[in-house]
Amino acid sequence: MEKAGKIVTIMLWVLLIISAVLIISMMVNISENDADPTMGGWINTTLVWTYILLFIGAGIAILAGIFHMATDFQAAKKGLMAFAFLGVIAVISYLLASDQIPQFVGVQRFINAGTLTPQVAKLVDAGLYATYILLGLAVLSIVLSPVTRLFK
Repeated sequence: MEKAGKIVTIMLWVLLIISAVLIISMMVNISENDADPTMGGWINTTLVWTYILLFIGAGIAILAGIFHMATDFQAAKKGLMAFAFLGVIAVISYLLASDQIPQFVGVQRFINAGTLTPQVAKLVDAGLYATYILLGLAVLSIVLSPVTRLFK
């Protein structure tokens, strides 16, 4: 396991050095001219590197979670129960949601552009319901936590 730790440490240092070089290069090439193509190129390069790091981090997090679930059955069971719970919340929220487009000032512009459709309105409504349900459950668990400790 010591060899794997050294490899991970070396990889992290390489990523850190590449990131530092890109940031320093971008900072050195900052200009006040908005039309400077060099500045735009450095910003694009830095953004692409940021996306690469984001995908690497997300991939490692997902793989580590899968590996942990495969090696620890109790953790896998709890993780799958959490996913099932979130799935139930998502289904309930979607069933409660309405596809009616809300009326507010400027809504016609979004409808004409095609960005606000009944399907989008239903998904937004479902997201709001899911937020309300999860917020209510969080508040309920905060309130009931001391009560359940009294009975233990």
